Amino acid sequence: MLISNLNLGLLLAAVASAAPAPNLRAASVLPLSTKGHNIIDANGDVFHFKSSNWPGHQEIMIPEGLQHSSIKDIVAWFPKLGLNSVRFTFAIEMIDDHLANSPNQTLERSVLNAIPGANGTKVLDQILEKNPQFTKNTTRLQVWNAVGKELSSQGVIIHLDNHVSKAFWCCGDDDGNGWFGEEYFNVDNWQRGLAFMAKFAKENWPTFSSIGLRNELRPAKVSEPVDWYTWYVHMTAAADAVHEANPDALIFFSGLSYDTYIDPIPLGKTLNGTAGKSTANKTANFVPSDFSWKDKIVLEIHKYDFEATQDDCATFKSNWYQKGFQSVNPNDKATKYLFPMVISEWGFIQNGTYWNQTTYAKCLVEMVKEYQVSWQHWEMSGSFYLQTRPNRTPNTLVGLDEAWGLLNYDWSSIRSPITLENSLYKMIDALS
Repeated sequence: MLISNLNLGLLLAAVASAAPAPNLRAASVLPLSTKGHNIIDANGDVFHFKSSNWPGHQEIMIPEGLQHSSIKDIVAWFPKLGLNSVRFTFAIEMIDDHLANSPNQTLERSVLNAIPGANGTKVLDQILEKNPQFTKNTTRLQVWNAVGKELSSQGVIIHLDNHVSKAFWCCGDDDGNGWFGEEYFNVDNWQRGLAFMAKFAKENWPTFSSIGLRNELRPAKVSEPVDWYTWYVHMTAAADAVHEANPDALIFFSGLSYDTYIDPIPLGKTLNGTAGKSTANKTANFVPSDFSWKDKIVLEIHKYDFEATQDDCATFKSNWYQKGFQSVNPNDKATKYLFPMVISEWGFIQNGTYWNQTTYAKCLVEMVKEYQVSWQHWEMSGSFYLQTRPNRTPNTLVGLDEAWGLLNYDWSSIRSPITLENSLYKMIDALS
């Protein structure tokens, strides 16, 4: 469908004028907790995350887009689009550098180490021009703190997500970031970093609500055994660390195989080790009442459309339900434990046509409406400072356009109004 410049302008104006005013009292609904399959706010009302992702986990380790726009203007897009929250992704490497007082954590070194030469100098100058409150000696964590404070000021609820340990693009098999004990995945540093960020956010950001323990756990050849028993040991220990640092925070648990299934947890299955490995004959059971954070547990799951499926929605929903949505269905006899579920990543190219080329967008809306589950769209970003992928030639691209982003390349306007009308806004309506 073609949209004239006049009609596009009218639509963008309508979005801005119809958008809800920033909820400056968002902090009054916190802290959040869980009750059965619902997330409950401080007033006892059901709360749903309606979020987009804002990445900050890649090489420079600050939130994307600051070379194109001010923090205030980027944050303003969340309430303008009708979103109440952000999934804010970070790398453990940022905390490791902070605690080590590394000289590499300044804005100048962060940018120039990632983008050497004239290109890096240009990006640094653009960041400082758009955000003059910073200097080249501002640290990454100070940038994060400024963004978190602005999100809170504009009433955007903050969900932190530990995306990676080593800061670069996510995700691929055997990339060093995917499983406990892999090359970059130091378990002690990971747990320390989670606790640090949970405490830091509590002390500095009034609208901080929750934290995801790890994004897209996945197979790795050189690591601890890839099994549910190993998952149980490390994820529950990480939850202990987070809860001790910040007892108010919700704790999101991701599943296996790029977080595409987590059904053993609501079904109460025995979590087994692996024959022939160090976890052989070891078992565990995830019993919510065993934990001090029993009313803070949220399950998360991802769903993309890489197969360009044409499944009808009944088939789509039935197949996906089996991956973990039993957690929200008290009428399912197989469900042993109820937990809230959040679709913490979903999305597709914002090219104005893809939304209608498969059944994915339509069936996602139906799934959300039927099961009333929160969601976190991938992603707000219109572009990246740079992106490194080990299996791509060239493996590093500076200033990469993000065709999946809600915003255009320079973060100044909506990338595809027709896609928003037929996807994001319908997902919002599904929870109204």
